[in-house]
Amino acid sequence: MAKEDSLRKYREKRDIEKTPEPFTSEKVSDKPRFVVQKHDASNLHYDFRLEVNGVLKSWAIPKGPSTDPSQKRLAVPTEDHPFDYIDFEGIIPEGNYGAGTVIVWDTGTYRNLNKKEGHEVNMDESVNNGHVDIWLEGHKLKGGYALIRTGKGNRKFWLLLKKKDDKADAGKDILIDQPESVLSGRTIDDVM
Repeated sequence: MAKEDSLRKYREKRDIEKTPEPFTSEKVSDKPRFVVQKHDASNLHYDFRLEVNGVLKSWAIPKGPSTDPSQKRLAVPTEDHPFDYIDFEGIIPEGNYGAGTVIVWDTGTYRNLNKKEGHEVNMDESVNNGHVDIWLEGHKLKGGYALIRTGKGNRKFWLLLKKKDDKADAGKDILIDQPESVLSGRTIDDVM
């Protein structure tokens, strides 16, 4: 799907005159990037976004990501976001879609680990197939993670899982221990 077509839903839900959110995908990165944004909207949640073909494929993670491989986190797909959203922090004004405070809780690069018959499966295909296998190099999240679509019919949903590797830490709650933005050092309360 072309980048502009991919961003149609995003732009239809927002008014460029009323929200400070980015509307373009002008930036380019040498290595694919990811971002996790802490978003205090109607409910506090974390938005997990992966750069794929110039846009950010996005999932809302109600309980946030974990470093514990035994934790399965619900991941609700949302509309693609423009790549320029990767650095967005601020307040989406009341009356706008997603109204609330946003900080960049974590960001970094990622590596695609998904292979089939010895060859890398491209990220678009991985997302379409419902199996994303990645290695994160973030400030907070590191190591292997998987996004898996599961269920049947109308009961399909996604899960975000931490893989068992040397970056896993079952004894730590990273969301409580490190609530601040990796860009500004501010917490959600500092921005409000």
